[in-house]
Amino acid sequence: MVLEFIKSVILGIVEGVTEWLPVSSTGHLILFNQFLNLHVSDNETVNEGFIEMFDVVIQLGAIMAVVVLFWKKLFPFGKENNKYPWRKEGFGAYLKMNIIRMWFKVAVACVPAAVIGFFVDDWIDEHLYNPWVVALALITFGIAFIVVENWNKKRKPKVNSIRELTYQSALIIGGFQLLAALFPGTSRSGATIVGALLIGISRTVAAEFTFYLAVPVMFGASLLKLVKYDGGFTASQLGILAVGMIVAFVVSVFVIKFFMDYIKKHDFKVFGWYRIVLGAIVLIYFGIKTAIA
Repeated sequence: MVLEFIKSVILGIVEGVTEWLPVSSTGHLILFNQFLNLHVSDNETVNEGFIEMFDVVIQLGAIMAVVVLFWKKLFPFGKENNKYPWRKEGFGAYLKMNIIRMWFKVAVACVPAAVIGFFVDDWIDEHLYNPWVVALALITFGIAFIVVENWNKKRKPKVNSIRELTYQSALIIGGFQLLAALFPGTSRSGATIVGALLIGISRTVAAEFTFYLAVPVMFGASLLKLVKYDGGFTASQLGILAVGMIVAFVVSVFVIKFFMDYIKKHDFKVFGWYRIVLGAIVLIYFGIKTAIA
């Protein structure tokens, strides 16, 4: 069982790194599970239902890093440093309208994936959670990053702050997020950032809004997985899940800080090339594995 906790630590590190970089955390977890099968049932056999749930719920650890790091920009209540109060006096003075409006934009962006994802979640798990789809999604959006960055090179962003983001732009970003919900390996952050860049949003705002958007999306996806999971939990399973979430949280704190500093001076093309190379490796590996079998 000690080995399973070590595997959980490794998967937590993978989640913490890949959730915020536009390289697909779900895709990486699917691929790593090909080599790091968790043995989490009482008879030490692989529990596929738990593993599928683990790959999603472990994201709660990562999302808590966003809540901690951006708390002042996410919590809409408080009179101190409230530049945009609803009212000057009374309860309204404690409402930070800029943050409340931001949450409304996040809600709008969540609509496409929430509505469609609810109805096709099981079908996606059954038909699209496999290395072939992951590899093709990695390559396709890797190419998209390079093409969009080259096209965007001489353009000046129209939106340079979250406050300037319109509801229409938020809905468009939500449409791109839907692609990540439908095709494992696309990368939720990658899809939304590409969509944001295409409509003239700066890299920094695109990344920041993507982080905010992750909060309800990942909480919702995790809750849905937990509700649908009917396997029950043993003490070891709860321990393995908790370890993965804690590690994902700690790693995410460092990765988010690195990423926000990185994009101030660099574009996203390096992530595009990484995705293409990784996708090609996956196709070759599983092609050879299938041929041998």
